[in-house]
Formats: sequence, structure tokens, C-alpha cells
Amino acid sequence: MTVLSELRMRPATAGVRSWDASTTARLVLAGIVIFTLLVGANLATPLYPLLQARLGMSPLDVTVAFASYVLALVVVLMVAGHWSDHIGRRAALVLAVVMGLLGGIIFANADSLGMLSLGRAFQGVAVGLATGASSAALRELLPQRPDWASRFTLLSSAGGVAAGPAIGGLLSLLPDPTRTPYYIHSGVLLAALIPLWLLKARPAIAPAAGKPAFKVLAPRKPAISSHARGAFWMASAVGFLSFAVFGFCLSLAPGYFATAVHADSRPLIGLLAGVTLGASALSQLVGVRGRYLVPVALAVLGISIVLVGAAAAWSSPLLLVAASVTAGAGQGVAFRQVFNDVAGKVEAARHAQVISTVYVITYLGSAVPVIGLGLAVSALGLQAAVVGFTVLCGVAALALAAASLRGALRA
Repeated sequence: MTVLSELRMRPATAGVRSWDASTTARLVLAGIVIFTLLVGANLATPLYPLLQARLGMSPLDVTVAFASYVLALVVVLMVAGHWSDHIGRRAALVLAVVMGLLGGIIFANADSLGMLSLGRAFQGVAVGLATGASSAALRELLPQRPDWASRFTLLSSAGGVAAGPAIGGLLSLLPDPTRTPYYIHSGVLLAALIPLWLLKARPAIAPAAGKPAFKVLAPRKPAISSHARGAFWMASAVGFLSFAVFGFCLSLAPGYFATAVHADSRPLIGLLAGVTLGASALSQLVGVRGRYLVPVALAVLGISIVLVGAAAAWSSPLLLVAASVTAGAGQGVAFRQVFNDVAGKVEAARHAQVISTVYVITYLGSAVPVIGLGLAVSALGLQAAVVGFTVLCGVAALALAAASLRGALRA
């Protein structure tokens, strides 16, 4: 099938030539797409101080620009999270790459907060389209290993988010630092688009009999079986908290950390922002199991995030890095386990829709609390707001650890 025929949910015309890739190539391509899109969505993290100076933005403006990406992503997940179940995984990923290209170009050339937010919104659309599609594609490619499918999904996602700030910091050393990173990233997306377009796609799921083809693309109310409901809500709660922490790391934290440790190097700022997310990504490679793994991991996250706030307040680089690493590791292990649990319990036909719904709630954690933090900074000052935010996140993590422990004891 061609991309256009998939988008129309119609059979391809005869004689179309395509690349019949191996399972390994398909796995790599699906992972690369979501990884690259998330790198692009987070290139701006170390650039925000430059953008603030260039456009005259306040800390609240930074959180608004950051949140515009998250809110667009959430809307797409709600409206189009199930599209890849019908137009096919490949077509959804092609659309995602095109939206990512548009978002990067708009952001690179933005001359106002409105244009900056529009570029971020297109990036959110791209990641939203790719999230459910890549997760479902990986599961279909590894039908006998759903745990590894979930692990690859989280590794690609967390890895892209973690690598974005570090790559953005390094590329910002080139001339025209607020634009060059996006032009280079656009070239990488174009390179990924070529094999994706040529790929011989697996047949899309057919629309239900008797329904117009595009009727199945209408927004749906999520339907979750009673068997998967408890796992769904635990994964959503852990995801919301995780991304509240990540949102802080990717928006206001870099500038705060840089001030706290007396650093002005953009690559260093990017590395500091990505430490927690990098530790989360690497934790996906650790095959730790155990009945009490989730509550222990959440307790580690809770204690560590409080120490992150304290370390910055005390201007302690060593404690800052150590606490950031353990926070990321605790988050990664906990989220992997609860994500695997819900992914293994949901039926295959609803996989993209349910996983997209988990990510709707998860990504809201990067918007609502972070905007609240931006308002708190305006009212209380940066240090007081950050300390209060990290304490609240720590308390929430310990509460989830207690709830998870109760569930483990009943099992």
C-alpha cells in the first residue's frame, strides 16, 4: 500500500513498488522516528535563556511556550490517538514527521511568543501522532515479547526527551544558535522520511462493516476493560507525576540549575536538564523484577526529587547530579513496570487507543503543574517556587508508593 492509499483507507493500485523491510529494520525505523521527533521537541531546553533575551520573555512566557507543545500533543492524543489502528502505523508516522518538520521550521524563525508557541504546537501534534502509532507498531513486531515492545517504546521515548537538551546545547555552539539546531534536525527528519515513505506497510485495520471509511477516525470515548482498569489508572498517575518532574527539568530547571551551580555553558545546561531523563532512559535496559519493585522505585523518586530541590538551593553540584540520577532511575523503573502491566492487559485491537489515553494523562503532567510553577515563580520567586514544587512532587511520589505497596500486599 502507498501512504496516500493508507490515508484514504483504500487498497493500493497494482504495481506499486516498495521496500519490504525486515522485522529488525521496522523496529529500528519505528524507534528512530519517535526518538528523533522527541529530540526535536526538546532541543529548545538550553536555548530558552537565549530566546528570553531575544524575544523579551518572562519565566511565565517560557512555561506557556513549553505548555503549548504539551497541550497540542494532548489534544491530538485525544482526537487521533486511534488513527493508526485504521490508516496504518506507517501513514501515521509519515504524518508525524511532516508535522515535526513544519514545527521545527516555524520555531526556528519565530519572532514572537505567539509564533514560538505555534511551532511548539506543531511539534506537539507530531509527537501525539507518533506516540500511539510507534507503540502499537513495536508491539505488533514483537507479538511474543510484549515486555520488550514496551521497553523499546519507553527507551525510544525517554531517550529522545533526554537527548534533546544535550544535543540542543551542543548544536547551540554553532553560528545562529537558536536556528541552526532546528535546521540540522529538519535534515535528519527528511532523511528518516525517505525509508518510511518507501516502506512496504502492513495492511491497515479495516473500518467496521457498514460504516463510512472516515467515520472510524472520529474521536472516541476511551473504553477500558475492568481487567485493565486498575493498571490503567496506576500507569496514568505515575506517568502524570513523572512528566511533572520532566516538565520542570525541561523548562525552568536548566536556568535555575545553572544559576545554582554558577554555570553559563549551554552544553552544560543541556546536560543538567537531561540527567534525570537520561537515567530514566537507561533504566529501561535493566531487567529488574520483584513484587515490591514499583513502591520501592516510587519511594526513591520521591526522596530524590526533594533532594534535587535542596541541592540547587544549597548550590551543591554533586548532590544535584546524584539526586537527578536516582530520581530518573526510580521514575524509569516504576513507569516501565506499570506501563508494561497496562500494555499486557489491554486487548490488541484497542492498544493504540488505550496507550494514547495513558499518554494524554501523562503529558498533562508536563503542562498543568509546570504552568502552576511558572505562576508561583512570579509570585514567590524562583527558589521558593522550585523548593515548594519539588516537595509537592516528593509527597505525591510517596503517596503513590504507599498505594502501590497496598496493592502488592493484597496480590
